[in-house]
Amino acid sequence: MMGIKWDENELATLDEMAEMYTPKQIAFRLKRRGYTRTASAVTRKLYSLGYSTRPVLDNYSCREIAKNLCVPPSTVVNWVRQGWLKAKKRCVNRYQVKSRDLKLFFNNPPQPIRHRIAAIDPQVVRYLVG
Repeated sequence: MMGIKWDENELATLDEMAEMYTPKQIAFRLKRRGYTRTASAVTRKLYSLGYSTRPVLDNYSCREIAKNLCVPPSTVVNWVRQGWLKAKKRCVNRYQVKSRDLKLFFNNPPQPIRHRIAAIDPQVVRYLVG
């Protein structure tokens, strides 16, 4: 069954909210903006776009980590590809990083970027890993 095509504004809203809200919360926010999507439709779309659809906050995307560290997302993806930062592949270029793996990374950064990690504001690290 083919549903109603997602328009650009809906997709932009989804992208903006994907990492902070559950599918149910996103569906509610879309409805307030005049769209009608069920939580299961939001879940399917998030999954197809490679986002985590679990309503937990212990997972981070590379983009979210990069935004907080003020580095390009490609830098964080590189750390994952080098094996420095443990992550789960969600789809082609999307990874999900568990909070505990991020904590391990900050506590024992790889030698080539140790100075760079040491220069990160401790408050940002605390915000990310508690």
